[in-house]
Amino acid sequence: MTNLSNLVIPQLIVGLGNPEPKYDKTRHNIGFAAVDVLAESWKFSWQENRRFQGFFAEGNLPNRGKIRLLKPLTYMNLSGQSIRAVIDWYKLPPESILAIYDDMDLPIGKLRLRLSGSAGGHNGMKSIISHLGGEQNFPRLRIGIGKSGDKTETIAHVLGRFSPAETKVIADVLKLVVEAVELSLQQGVEKAMSLYNGKTIL
Repeated sequence: MTNLSNLVIPQLIVGLGNPEPKYDKTRHNIGFAAVDVLAESWKFSWQENRRFQGFFAEGNLPNRGKIRLLKPLTYMNLSGQSIRAVIDWYKLPPESILAIYDDMDLPIGKLRLRLSGSAGGHNGMKSIISHLGGEQNFPRLRIGIGKSGDKTETIAHVLGRFSPAETKVIADVLKLVVEAVELSLQQGVEKAMSLYNGKTIL
């Protein structure tokens, strides 16, 4: 039997992105897309919550208890403000947060779960770590968005949209995200890491 008390089980799942319509469906907003798919799968309804500075959804899942979803509306660079407001309100420990965001160092078609780590140059993650007092021990799920061809094109790349071929791959990746998150809720993040970090959608 697995010792459930030692498992890292998310209670607050946060998708990182930027709020305005012009950012919708961009590579940098894949975190928003991921929690939208989770909300749809679980039939959770989004509500704007001013206290949390974001869109918030919650509900009970069979055998998994209360789960909360968050899309910060603070813009990416201030994501930590919104998350801090939620964990302070519900008195959640940092390790109960699962942050989902884009990663240029991963090719499109791959995702990577980790239990902890640095911001890796991602401004949204820098903000979260800062608002958690430097705490880095919380799970994160990175979704590959591929590299731009030229360093000077990085901003255009992350704020650009996926090509039609990439969009098909991303749709399948988001299905994997749902599977990986659901396994994390049932058997812990480490179990999901062992099964999903090696998968690639082509």
